[in-house]
Amino acid sequence: MSVNLFDLTGKVALITGATHGLGMAMATGLGNAGATIVVTGNSSQEKLDKAVASYKKAGLNVFGYLFDVTDEAAVKSNIEAIESEVGAIDILVNNAGIIKRTPLAEMETADFEQVIKVDLVSPFIVSKYVVKGMIARKAGKIINICSMMSELGRNSVGAYAAAKGGLKMLTQNMATEWAKFNIQTNGIGPGYFATSQTEPIRVDGHPFNDFIVGRTPAGVWGDPDDLQGAAIFLASNASNFVNGQVVYVDGGILATIGKPANED
Repeated sequence: MSVNLFDLTGKVALITGATHGLGMAMATGLGNAGATIVVTGNSSQEKLDKAVASYKKAGLNVFGYLFDVTDEAAVKSNIEAIESEVGAIDILVNNAGIIKRTPLAEMETADFEQVIKVDLVSPFIVSKYVVKGMIARKAGKIINICSMMSELGRNSVGAYAAAKGGLKMLTQNMATEWAKFNIQTNGIGPGYFATSQTEPIRVDGHPFNDFIVGRTPAGVWGDPDDLQGAAIFLASNASNFVNGQVVYVDGGILATIGKPANED
């Protein structure tokens, strides 16, 4: 019984922005749990095709769709296509996002607005069109990828923090409005992970590497695969009475403002 709680066989999971990095790790986890995965990208068809080929090589049942999650018309038409060509969407992971590291006093308004549009408005748009089917079926799982910046700020990421803080509250309001339809809406807040993007700074002696290792009680960067368990839990029957929560997968950073145990 406990194993079946986490079984996603027969489910269709849509994961936005899952052509690389943490999105790909979570999509892989859902696929390995039995779900048919639908991944989206926006940068190029070539990158999307390469990602789909990688999933297929791992033995997963995958479909890829290229569209901009901030374009409402494109979202609407592609959600309709997915549901017609693949099947009803049971699980939605709003993962697509961007960050622009610029101090607020120096940031162009257009750049601030772009971060808000991608990181906060697009989860609203995609959820709006996916949830209609979930409401009709009275079942569904929505997972919004939040951040530690949903809880605290950092220099030069004000727009990102504003968006991710808003996404936390959007998650709670989605849960408030849709729980009565047996839809669970929750979030995952990743900490700092060892990805291709962070590889250049994950070396001893680099100030940011030393900062992350020093301030994380676990004393290490996270492995992207560490997100799979949280994603499977929130996508499965195991979380049927969990709603409006954000699960932080951060090695303990948010648990302390003092000296972590790994420091002498």
